[in-house]
Amino acid sequence: FLFVLAVEVKIEVVIPEKERSKEEMSPNGKASPLVYKVNGTARHYHLEEHPIASNPYHNPKDVVEASVCHVKDLENGQMREVDLGCGKALLIKESGEFHAVGHKCPHYGAPLVKGVLSKGRVRCPWHGACFNISTGDIEDFPGLDSLPRFQVKIEKEKVYIRASEQALQTQRRTKMMAKCISLSNYNLSSTNVLIIGAGAAGLVCAETLRQEGFSDRIVMCTMDRHLPYDRPKLSKSMDSHLEQIALRPKEFFRTYDIEVLTEMQVAAVDIKNKIAIFKDGLKMEYNKLLIATGNTPKALSCKGKEVENVFNIRTPEDANRVVKLATSKNVVIVGASFLGMEVAAYLAERAHSVSLVELEEVPFKKFFGERVGRAVMKMFESNRVKFYMQTEVSELREQEGKLKEVVLKSGKVLRADVCVVGVGAVPATGFLKQSGINIDSKGFIVVNKMMQTNIPGVFAAGDAVTFPLALRNNKKVNVPHWQMAHMHGHIAALNMLAHGMEINTVPYLWTAMFGKSIRYAGHGEGFDDVVIQGDLDELKFVAFYTKSDEVVAVASMNYDPIVSKVAEVLAAGRTIRKRDVE
Repeated sequence: FLFVLAVEVKIEVVIPEKERSKEEMSPNGKASPLVYKVNGTARHYHLEEHPIASNPYHNPKDVVEASVCHVKDLENGQMREVDLGCGKALLIKESGEFHAVGHKCPHYGAPLVKGVLSKGRVRCPWHGACFNISTGDIEDFPGLDSLPRFQVKIEKEKVYIRASEQALQTQRRTKMMAKCISLSNYNLSSTNVLIIGAGAAGLVCAETLRQEGFSDRIVMCTMDRHLPYDRPKLSKSMDSHLEQIALRPKEFFRTYDIEVLTEMQVAAVDIKNKIAIFKDGLKMEYNKLLIATGNTPKALSCKGKEVENVFNIRTPEDANRVVKLATSKNVVIVGASFLGMEVAAYLAERAHSVSLVELEEVPFKKFFGERVGRAVMKMFESNRVKFYMQTEVSELREQEGKLKEVVLKSGKVLRADVCVVGVGAVPATGFLKQSGINIDSKGFIVVNKMMQTNIPGVFAAGDAVTFPLALRNNKKVNVPHWQMAHMHGHIAALNMLAHGMEINTVPYLWTAMFGKSIRYAGHGEGFDDVVIQGDLDELKFVAFYTKSDEVVAVASMNYDPIVSKVAEVLAAGRTIRKRDVE
């Protein structure tokens, strides 16, 4: 079955000896982002940016040059990780030309040599981010930074790479950005761009505007008390501190004049007068508006739901508190959602007991199908997680105000010191009800391929929207995942600047449990069959989700880079037939 895909996307990898990078690193690797300042609104920037001087090789000591291979050592379509003494680079040969860029994905440090090379870009094997091999620029997400690009020269049949030590060591490059011109002239109650929500969609929108040379005022507001952080980390690595998961340091926002109003809730939007009205009475005029409010977790509706030590995990404080309370105690998790399952996996070795309550008969059945769901369930059971399936919670009982027991509709009573609720979420769009912005029956904001709502100048992005997915014949879908939120924010920003850019990306997501990852690409909603290759019992498999004769999604475990490979085929607009993978 790999043969078919290999024909579509040719890749051969040369793997270095010691390379198992740590996948669950901080959101943007360990290095702090390099910061570049630029004034004015020029849109085309120098390829090899450098934080200090315009000449990238101002300090000869900072530059290394090394012969890395013979020209015939690499075939077209091959990648190789090469060592320059003080750091590594990724050497790529495509269409007879050599390119050299950073070798690690800036998102979580994945080795790109194990990724997928296709038509001028390399796709990360772990989470699907894509980078242009000529410029190093990020072209699909997740992550915020691009790769450093290095000079390649050929002399006497040998390939040489010339690079700055700093770039080799940081393995990341922040794109050049404009700054705001004379902030002091602004009236506090008006802004050019207002972004409601400070998740991935909001932040990427603000950064894209600055990268494109936009030099007017940008204000982001959030109900959170923190600057943007890596929210998917909260359930995967629950004792992370804020500084470990912050998407950008405080100085970044100051440097690029991206104003963030924390603990500020918008209560209504007056689209006629272009004014956002905050809960505390503040009014702010805007020219362009992005709504990226995400979703609100559903609460339990049972008796005793107000008891202490029952959590929805929304903030780093929530996650940290749950770990503290759960250590050596009894935990009940309600809902075998991605959040519920990740929390169960994280707490399994820390808590005295972990019980998981779910209405369905198998976890992830609707998403991954019954067979994959059962294999995952078995992995959890072998790690001491007890499942109570096809039932729900009827009551939470307390002792001295704190949670003591969880009573199930089946009559079973579970001991519980802490309860985590992961039963889904609803879009956080209640404040838009009377606004005139088009919202569907489930509360999602309806946007077109340019992330525009029905109101001119008003855009929406992230978990709260439905948009036309090219992959599924422009069916309106909601894709509440991290990569997609990044892309939505990027597309919205380009269209605020009238670029006429339509979204055309393949959804890509991942979940991490017990040190293992399931990767997933495509949109499998409504699949009618699953073709599985490999061994489910060994947790080394790839599952192709098909609808009639077409592969609409793929999931894998311990089978890299198959999901990235399929994502590249789908991104190229090609169809994979069921018979191709059977």
